[in-house]
Amino acid sequence: MTQHRQEEWVPPGIDTTKPSSSRTYDYLLGGAHNFQADREAAEQAEKVMPGIRDVARLNRAFLGRVVRTLMSLGIRQFLDIGSGIPTVGNVHQIAGEIDPRCRVVYVDRDPIAVAHSKMLLRTSEHATIAHGDFTNPNGVFADPEVRRLDFGEPIGLLMVAMLHWIPDAAEPHALLDEYRRRLPAGSYLAISHMVSDQEGNRMNSLVGTFNQARGQDQATTRTYGEVETMFGDFQLIEPGLVGCALWRPGGPGDVSDDPYTNTQLYGGVARKVTG
Repeated sequence: MTQHRQEEWVPPGIDTTKPSSSRTYDYLLGGAHNFQADREAAEQAEKVMPGIRDVARLNRAFLGRVVRTLMSLGIRQFLDIGSGIPTVGNVHQIAGEIDPRCRVVYVDRDPIAVAHSKMLLRTSEHATIAHGDFTNPNGVFADPEVRRLDFGEPIGLLMVAMLHWIPDAAEPHALLDEYRRRLPAGSYLAISHMVSDQEGNRMNSLVGTFNQARGQDQATTRTYGEVETMFGDFQLIEPGLVGCALWRPGGPGDVSDDPYTNTQLYGGVARKVTG
């Protein structure tokens, strides 16, 4: 990528010598909006876990199935927290194919992800992005872009492959209580998360490799039970909390031949029954 083209989507003052989770994920998905540090972090992770590219692909496919499922259940607006770098199969693209009027608001703390998303969405009437951090729910919900959503109607809240970047010290379960509280009845919460129950030593080695790269993002694995409690009193819809690839797969491409790859990230969707 030339310096000129890079300057089009990189805000001034950003340290591109340290990897970020969103840019590393973009690289694993085959995207072009990443830097050498992100590529090196991804390649180191691949040495520890050769199937990590498939995991990224399966997680992206999970997101697509979640959006289509929620659209079939009547959801016409989405709030995607930790949306990352825009790549093929983004929420607004999937939702727009079903209903072009569907509203989508992305939120990310990475300035590069936000800057590039703004470029991508500048001609979109129904999709936008806000610069915000999950750990500051008041800031997220007060943002003018987020306020474009109708909080009198159900919302699809997406936290896909995001919560494992929130350390225990930030009290993610308490923060999730606040997010769930602010959603209107009939809304849905979708989560995918790295779990430590599946070949824990292997997963911990992978997480340690990324964390040692000293990026701003540090990963935290959690048990199946810890992830399940993140849904609070929302009611999980079928098939519950399962390996991402096993959540309503639509065809062979949604599932890996490797059983472990299918369950490295767990995912689920739950509904808020009462206000």
